[in-house]
Amino acid sequence: MSTVMASGAMLYPDRVEILGIGVDPVTMREALNRIEKFIEKRIPRIVITADASGIVLAQKDPRWRDILLKADLVTPDSYGIIWASRKLGSPLAERVAGVDLVVELCALSESKGYRLFFLGAAPGIADKAAEKMRKRFPGIHIVGTHHGYFSEAEELSIVEKIRIARPDVLFVAMGIPRQEKFIVKHLYEMAVPVSIGVGGSFDVLSGVIKRAPYPVQKMHLEWLWRLMMNPRKWRKVLTLPRFAWSVLTSRKEH
Repeated sequence: MSTVMASGAMLYPDRVEILGIGVDPVTMREALNRIEKFIEKRIPRIVITADASGIVLAQKDPRWRDILLKADLVTPDSYGIIWASRKLGSPLAERVAGVDLVVELCALSESKGYRLFFLGAAPGIADKAAEKMRKRFPGIHIVGTHHGYFSEAEELSIVEKIRIARPDVLFVAMGIPRQEKFIVKHLYEMAVPVSIGVGGSFDVLSGVIKRAPYPVQKMHLEWLWRLMMNPRKWRKVLTLPRFAWSVLTSRKEH
């Protein structure tokens, strides 16, 4: 993954292009079906849950842009992505958020035996998230956890821990784009069929940060709720007006 390409539609023509980045037009059910096929084939693949801030960042980070363009599945993680797709004339069906994807795959782990590994967040958070999921899905198969606050010197030992655990799905919660860069760097060493960057999902699943109430989600104001819960996210929130302006000006150019 080294060549930066100009358009998100060049490798995957079925994708909806938003500011040069392709997003797969999938529902949650369709995304899960693709992931299950990836697991069956056993070829290491990366799934990205793309939000507005990530697409803004891709405009200035060639490495991250390249990873997005070549990812095996890119889901519309935020309402900003849904809004942009509508403004650009290719509406995406629904939001497929990282935290919801984790929960759905935990349910499939219980019913189908998929092996899961939780990597990321602050020390203790991945363990708490895993414990919550074990209580919710008693038959779940979580084969390992590790926090995301590790040094470069520790990185290879963590990769080896994941490889030995032999998960079917690796959730990496270290923030965009660090989590995706980690996955791509070690994709074949870890030999995991599906690796997914899931941002702050462990914080929510562990109960450390409360997710926005459903009415707030329906009003598309979850970003404001997250800012209220964690004011340190203000830099990420500042990318939203930039994203909206870029989409609107891009629309005029077309």
